[in-house]
Amino acid sequence: MASSKLFIAALFIAAPVAALAQDDIARHIVNDPSAPDVAGAKATLVDDGKVEGGKALRIAVPKKGANPWDSTVGGAIKKPIAKGDHLVLHFSARLQKGENGATGTTLPYNAIQLAGAPYTTLMSGPAEIGPEWKVFNIAGTSNGNYAAGDLKATIQLATAKQTVDFGPIVVLDTSK
Repeated sequence: MASSKLFIAALFIAAPVAALAQDDIARHIVNDPSAPDVAGAKATLVDDGKVEGGKALRIAVPKKGANPWDSTVGGAIKKPIAKGDHLVLHFSARLQKGENGATGTTLPYNAIQLAGAPYTTLMSGPAEIGPEWKVFNIAGTSNGNYAAGDLKATIQLATAKQTVDFGPIVVLDTSK
């Protein structure tokens, strides 16, 4: 869908976590920001000079879902995670078009969770978004040892018919 160079380059424009040196960020990334998984919605890549990397992933949610997870964006955590590792879900988002002209909305569930049933949440937090870009960091500590692919990042979007723009969605393990 999107070029690897595009999303990885965006990471070096603005450090997601202030404590990490610009040249040190790549070794902390545990997902693939260049290949986000989108479910239940249509995604396109658009130019936007106001977001990290100059490209945004525009996600058009077709309708309010029966469940907020009926439309999601995220992706697998592709490296092992140890108990006690400090994880950060970093992303930028903005509401491009709200339902019935809304200029703001809440993305209620932005999380790192188990990739399969029972989809237990390790850490989560809400994100209040509006028409301007805003950066979010949802942080927490791993409660166990997980193999590559056992965890995933998930952002639930089906709270309304809406279009949401995202910069790179990055999961960092700042313990590594």
